[in-house]
Amino acid sequence: MAPGDTLPDFLTNTPLDPSFQTDMLDTHLVYDYDAQDGDGNPEKWRYELWVFSSKCIIYAVHGGPMAGRVNYQRANFQCIRPGELWQINWLEETGTIVSVVYDIKVKKMTTMIAFSEGHWKRRAEALGDKRNKADRERWSALAEVGNQRSRFVLSEQGTILKVFKGKGDLEPFDENDAAFEDLRD
Repeated sequence: MAPGDTLPDFLTNTPLDPSFQTDMLDTHLVYDYDAQDGDGNPEKWRYELWVFSSKCIIYAVHGGPMAGRVNYQRANFQCIRPGELWQINWLEETGTIVSVVYDIKVKKMTTMIAFSEGHWKRRAEALGDKRNKADRERWSALAEVGNQRSRFVLSEQGTILKVFKGKGDLEPFDENDAAFEDLRD
């Protein structure tokens, strides 16, 4: 099967840089975005992300409009500069597209999230844990709301508070589940 025959799919012709093993693999990041609530008051949007494998990230949202979302996603990694900059891209089952750049030296996460209309406008339905079948099915239905142009595009830069190796409080998905076979190395 050729890339793109079965969608969603990822394609990169850029080989994964060997520095992935030290820069990214098993790296756990906790970071905050300086944001505002619906009334314009300052608030923090806290995220954490764990690089589970060269094909998968696991994350949780602890603050902001998506607080309470726990997910794992097939992801694509690109090294911009070894030991300095990495880009991580993924597509949510809600239809939301995410691209983050991890700046190792400056400790920043530069993010572009193109929320699908369903994910943004019906955000309470986007909360939960992907390991729960009902949550997963509800999230997939959000991708059917609106069209490809009806998106809320969010560009933010977060400050990394913690960097460590290992899962921390995040839980890996069940590696014995055949549905997630393509996420393991």
